[in-house]
Amino acid sequence: MEISPAQCRAARGLLDWTQGELARRVGVALRTVQDFENSRRTPLAIVRSSIRQAFEQAGIEFLDNKGLRLKG
Repeated sequence: MEISPAQCRAARGLLDWTQGELARRVGVALRTVQDFENSRRTPLAIVRSSIRQAFEQAGIEFLDNKGLRLKG
């Protein structure tokens, strides 16, 4: 399942992560996260997958209805 810009913003909010923190955890430039969240550019599939994986490792569960929640 692909992660959307809105899901990215929401997941960061639930985790209280800045865009910079997400970028560091994924190993991408801050601009990559900013552009993705603002729908200016879609990162490569491997980067989107890494973003989702970072969120899942931090306790985010992605739901079938395009929603998300903290596990537990």
